Amino acid sequence: MTPTLSRDAAMVLGLAGTALPFARTQEDEVERWLRVLRLHGDVATSLQSVGIGESALQRAHKPVSSPGLGREPSGTDAVDLVTERAGRIAAEHGAASIGTTDVLRAVMDVYRDEFDRVLESYGTDRAELLERLDRAAAAPRRD
Repeated sequence: MTPTLSRDAAMVLGLAGTALPFARTQEDEVERWLRVLRLHGDVATSLQSVGIGESALQRAHKPVSSPGLGREPSGTDAVDLVTERAGRIAAEHGAASIGTTDVLRAVMDVYRDEFDRVLESYGTDRAELLERLDRAAAAPRRD
């Protein structure tokens, strides 16, 4: 059975679809994904805990130069690619629905080096973020 989108994941993907066409570089696209993800779903706390929160996004951010980067994926194509990969990630761990954690992991996979450069500009890295995501997933839920 193919996982369905959770409400938060659907919102993130919809907002990203409207924001990505205005990005100039792939690093810009990553920034837009992070802006949306840091406010929605289970990943918001993990992103904020590594310094990607409201105050970090208010600072003047100079994207790291990216010589030679193409524009693919971009706009809706990137959203489709992330959605498809998030579905695979969710299916791999037997989830009934695609969550924002799956979306973030898909963004990390799609953008690879660009994602790492943006994280570095915030003073963190992929390993720290994955550790926070894993810790959050293992923590008991408080409903």
